[in-house]
Amino acid sequence: MLAIGAMLQDFENNKEKAQAWFKALRDKICAAFEAEETKGQFEKTDWVRRPEGGGGTMALMRGEVFEKVGVNISTVHGEFSEAFRKQIPGAEENGGAFWASGISLVAHMRNPFVPAVHMNTRMIVTSKGWFGGGTDLNPAYPQEEDTKHFHETLQQACERYAPTAYDEYKKWCDEYFYIPHRNEARGVGGIFFDYLDSGDWSKDFAFVQDVGEAFLKAYIPLVQKNKNKPYTDEHRAHLKFRRGRYAEFNLVYDRGTQFGLKTGGNVDAILMSLPPDCAWP
Repeated sequence: MLAIGAMLQDFENNKEKAQAWFKALRDKICAAFEAEETKGQFEKTDWVRRPEGGGGTMALMRGEVFEKVGVNISTVHGEFSEAFRKQIPGAEENGGAFWASGISLVAHMRNPFVPAVHMNTRMIVTSKGWFGGGTDLNPAYPQEEDTKHFHETLQQACERYAPTAYDEYKKWCDEYFYIPHRNEARGVGGIFFDYLDSGDWSKDFAFVQDVGEAFLKAYIPLVQKNKNKPYTDEHRAHLKFRRGRYAEFNLVYDRGTQFGLKTGGNVDAILMSLPPDCAWP
């Protein structure tokens, strides 16, 4: 009984560590983004999840560089519906009970030459526990040099975790961020992983932290390089067209969107990822 008690206490400590890290990463990212913005600051809005437990904070900024960027954190707990728990590992075994904490961000940029970006990391617990997440780049005008920098930075983080991790998570990203009804990729990829549980929680958590740190190293230089480039109305029109593809994927296929809506999350925070302005032919 003492061993079981100690194990449960370790488990609760791990959840607290993960939750605290997601908040700390949110603060670091918001500060880095505000440093690149010429007009605007993040406005934070807290929300509470009812009738079950938990909540989160939506941080949203609209400026001259970041046309719309949201950096959200949340920690929620409760029970999955009977239909949804069948889709989640370990949920049927414990009656649908779950705990989830994470950070999610999407940045839509005013300058068409600065790529949009998405990043999230999360920890989910049912009768099992795991990490998931990743980041991917979504340029309206892909630039080989930018794509190379983004991927090489992520590769370094992955290879510190496992020699084969980058190849595996890049492939997973390419397959996940694909729009079947358009027969095209959403962007130029990145990394994506889910159900990460090697049996060594500390090692897995260190990797999740490394991904968060690598994201800033991968993305901020691209903002700095491209944010002051001149552009035309034609460039903006193409940007809105590419944003339409982004919206289609997030509304039809994105797991995070589905998870949030099916677990009673804050709708505004969940749909924060949608572009501020987009177009279709």
